[in-house]
Amino acid sequence: MKGRLGAGEVFRHIPFPLRDGRFADALAAVIQRTVSDGDEPARQVIHTADNSGMVGDGVSDPDIDGAAIVACIAHLAPAMADLATLPCGYIAVRDGP
Repeated sequence: MKGRLGAGEVFRHIPFPLRDGRFADALAAVIQRTVSDGDEPARQVIHTADNSGMVGDGVSDPDIDGAAIVACIAHLAPAMADLATLPCGYIAVRDGP
């Protein structure tokens, strides 16, 4: 899936493992607005079996209309840079920031 976000293209899937073990600038993920806006820390990072990415706050309902956006996951790095090597089908969870 390709889409447009601002002036640049973002991509849902980039071959895994990622080059140099880092999130590509154009790699998109579904990200809860509470995380992207800085209201809550990222407490869940999901690398789905189909190689998609999701980032959640772990406390709010991500299924509420408008609760999530598609954005480049690299914008949340470097705080999450070590998760670029998280294997497909895994989830990383933490209790707080």
